Amino acid sequence: MQYQSEYLQRVYDSVVKRNPNEPEYLQAVSEVLTSFEPVVAKRPDLEKYGIVERIVEPERVIMFRVSWVDDSGKVQVNRGYRVQFNSAIGPYKGGLRFHPSVNLSIIKFLGFEQIFKNSLTTLPMGGGKGGCDFDPKGKSDNEIMRFCQSFMTELSKHIGADTDVPAGDIGVGAREIGYMFGQYKRLRNEFTGVLTGKGLTYGGSLTRKEATGYGLLYFTEEMLNCMKDDSISGKTIVVSGAGNVAIYAAEKATQLGGKVVALCDSTGYIYDPNGVNLDVVKQIKEVERARISEYVKRVSGAEYHDGCSGIWGIKCDVALPCATQNELDGESAKKLIANGVMAVAEGANMPCTPEAIEAFQSAGVLYAPGKASNAGGVAVSGLEMSQNSMRYSWSFEEVDAKLQGIMKSIFHAAFDAAKEYGVDGNIMAGANIAGFLKVADAMIAQGVAY
Repeated sequence: MQYQSEYLQRVYDSVVKRNPNEPEYLQAVSEVLTSFEPVVAKRPDLEKYGIVERIVEPERVIMFRVSWVDDSGKVQVNRGYRVQFNSAIGPYKGGLRFHPSVNLSIIKFLGFEQIFKNSLTTLPMGGGKGGCDFDPKGKSDNEIMRFCQSFMTELSKHIGADTDVPAGDIGVGAREIGYMFGQYKRLRNEFTGVLTGKGLTYGGSLTRKEATGYGLLYFTEEMLNCMKDDSISGKTIVVSGAGNVAIYAAEKATQLGGKVVALCDSTGYIYDPNGVNLDVVKQIKEVERARISEYVKRVSGAEYHDGCSGIWGIKCDVALPCATQNELDGESAKKLIANGVMAVAEGANMPCTPEAIEAFQSAGVLYAPGKASNAGGVAVSGLEMSQNSMRYSWSFEEVDAKLQGIMKSIFHAAFDAAKEYGVDGNIMAGANIAGFLKVADAMIAQGVAY
């Protein structure tokens, strides 16, 4: 990667040298530093205080063994992680991911992105992320419980309501959060808001399940309103994924007058030209925990196709990648552009490759990066933290209204920063800049620890 700024080039070269086998993390750093070119030109104090060097290096990386016993009595061993990246504006905040693909590079990329995402929400939260290479699929509830208890036994030494507040991510839903919270409570003998995404009976927040998907649509709607004088209403929409983010993005898109015609899981995708029936999808994915292919057995006129990449060949006005990192590549982007897509907004973390982003921006397609457009989940996690601190709870409508306000403010922060720093209309650059400057100013104010 080549930068105009000698300072940024030096920092990036150092990151590559220190982390040569971490492609996801290097991709995230490269994308973010590119946006900083106009900022470091205007702000020489950033180099003086070593802000960029410090922000690309985690404050703390924790790796640990997770030993647990499966239902056959055999001992299993997994590797757990927690990367506490930056606490300049608040306690570390970020999800836990349980998936076989989890490694240090992925956790660092997610934690790094989380710094800027959390900053954009306007809530006092630093950036962190964690997880394990454990696969919950095919495990019994008792196996999940034993694993979660073992995982939390170690993690509990490093987190707390005012230190680090994890949440859920891929593979970590209400069940896993419940088991981990119960273990933390036993170990620490305290009832505290140390995890978010909790059940409503023990400190959870209304709207948390819907938050990332709903927030994605609030952001997309505001982007369309302000940049195209348009709206979701009447648009054909393709959503990848079939988890919480995808399902509730589809739900809110439908409420706003759009028609969602496709969803996918890790095995393949469905296409329903009449508009996806979300009641059927929720039954399959949330109740039965089955494959999305079941949909075509229950809804006439729908199609199922093996593999996921084909979903981007479906003609649509708005594309919402909500599955996983790097799922939408340059070739898929070209297909979407050829079919007339007008906006792409990320519901997952870094689902578009650099080639795809370049293609969208070159074609004039509105592009919203995940650190801005999918910040609704962590925003409501922050609201859950507030409710826990107050020993209080807000109604669904109150939380939803706060979420909508936060997502609109995130869009305008990114839009305004892009304009101020000479990259008008580039929401990716604007989001990076707006999120970074708040953290950078806090780091400068707090000095350097010698």
